[in-house]
Amino acid sequence: MFKTISVILVTAWMLAVSIPALAQTPTCDALSGPKKAVADAVLRSQHPYECCDDTIHACLQQKPVCLLARRLANDVCRRAGAGQSQADIERALARRATSMTSTQKAPIDTSKFEPAGAADAKVQVTGYMCARCPYCSRLLPALHQSVTQGALKDKARLHFRVFPIRSHEGSTEGGLALVAAQRLGKFWPFLLHLYRNFDKFDPAKLPECAEHHGMNRDEFVRLMNDPASRELLTESKKEGVRNKVGATPTMFINGRPYSADLDMATLQDVIEEEHDRMSGRVRE
Repeated sequence: MFKTISVILVTAWMLAVSIPALAQTPTCDALSGPKKAVADAVLRSQHPYECCDDTIHACLQQKPVCLLARRLANDVCRRAGAGQSQADIERALARRATSMTSTQKAPIDTSKFEPAGAADAKVQVTGYMCARCPYCSRLLPALHQSVTQGALKDKARLHFRVFPIRSHEGSTEGGLALVAAQRLGKFWPFLLHLYRNFDKFDPAKLPECAEHHGMNRDEFVRLMNDPASRELLTESKKEGVRNKVGATPTMFINGRPYSADLDMATLQDVIEEEHDRMSGRVRE
C-alpha cells in the first residue's frame, strides 16, 4: 500500500515538474486544461514587437522583465480564458502589433470639439464616431469614464470627431445637435445623454434634451440650423475620409490608426501600453 502511494506521489511530482510555469502572471496562472494549453502554445511561439527579441514566454523569464511581454501575456491568457482559439489570438496580436508599430500619423484637428481628460496627458486618443452608431454608444461612455475617473485618468485625453454614417437614420440631425451643443459649451453632457438613451432617439426631442442640459432651447435650434454648424460637421466628415475612416468607431492613438480589437479591455490596455512607452517605462 505504502509502495503504491509512493509511486503515485512520485508520478505526480514528475508530472508537475515536467510542466513549466505558464507565464508568471496571475491571469495566466489561473488557467488550466485546454485553455492553458492554448495560451502556452501562443506564448511559446509569438514574440513581442518591442523590448525583447525572444518569445513572450522566454521574455518573461528575463530580469528585469519586459513590460510589453507581461502585458501581451495577460492579453493572450485573457483571450484564451474567454475561449478564443490559438489562431484567433495570434491574429489579434498581429493587429495590435500593426497598430502600435505604425509610423503613419494622421492629420487630425482636435481644436473643434472639447476634449475629455487631463490637459497634460501623454496619450491623445481620437475617435471618429457617429451619433447614431450603436457600438459607439457603448464604447464611448466607457472610454470617457476611464479617462476622466478610471484607469486612464491623467494618462489619456479623449478627442471626439463627428463622422455621420449615411445608413444610420438620424445621423445628420444627431451630428448637428452635437455641433450645437459644442458651440453652447455642453458637448460631453449632451453626447453622453444621447448615447445613454440611444434607443429613445427622436430628432423632434433634441431641443428638449438640450434644455434639460442647461442650454437655451431657441439658441440650440438656431445653431442646429446655422450653416456654420453644417460646415463644421461636413469638415469633420471630410477629415475622416481623408484619414481613411470608413466606419465607426474608428480610433487613432497619438495620431496612429488603431486596427486592434475595439473591446474596452483591449483598447484600455493598448492606451496604457502607449503611456508606458511615452513615459520611458520599458522594463521593471
